[in-house]
Amino acid sequence: MSNEMADGPAPGHPGIWRVMADNPGPMTLTGTNTYLYGSDPCWVIDPGPEDEAHIAAVKRAIDDRGGAAGVLLTHSHADHTGGVGMLGIDPVELADGETHGGLEAVATPGHSTDHFCLFTDDGVCFSGDLILGWGSTYVPPEGGSLAAYMLSLRLLQSRDPSLICPGHGPWITDAPGKINEYIAHREARENGLVAAMARGERSRMNLLEEVWSDVPEQLRPAANVVMEAHLQKLEAEGRLPDDLAE
Repeated sequence: MSNEMADGPAPGHPGIWRVMADNPGPMTLTGTNTYLYGSDPCWVIDPGPEDEAHIAAVKRAIDDRGGAAGVLLTHSHADHTGGVGMLGIDPVELADGETHGGLEAVATPGHSTDHFCLFTDDGVCFSGDLILGWGSTYVPPEGGSLAAYMLSLRLLQSRDPSLICPGHGPWITDAPGKINEYIAHREARENGLVAAMARGERSRMNLLEEVWSDVPEQLRPAANVVMEAHLQKLEAEGRLPDDLAE
């Protein structure tokens, strides 16, 4: 494991501790990040998957920090929540603007309808899957919304975090740069679709091949789903041609 992904404290924030699950994959990158915030007791953010070794490591880290005050979830996907039962601590039900243990919950739908980011009072953001340490976030048209996702990115941008602790991948120390990168990436995909359709392209397969030509083959199925989310957004805005092929 590289140093940037090793379990340990956040850069410049010893009160934040990361424990990474061993569930690597195209969507989870090196694995799901579980975070502990504070001590005596700490708060657990995203217990991670249902994995005995990972939950054992999380429990050891909790014990080192004087026990757990509670569990906070960024969203309900199983790679973030599957370990809740093994951990044996019921998660707090979040509401927009509420604070728990110095962590403000901010609704950031898009990746999922129930997605939240958590903010410390000194500018650290636990971003869940709104922003990842590498690559881009999967935004499905069912259970997610690209329009909502873009609004959530803009909201995160307005908060101007100093550090992002993502659900997958390494610490993001250049938070403004990463947020700008994510917004530009989505806008470029949308602009590519609009330009291709303006030239008369009506085949979904050809749109995918043209606009997502840089995506590795193993991620093409996910890219196809995300393209549908883009098309859904354009349709809602009245910018989708009526004769687009199914």
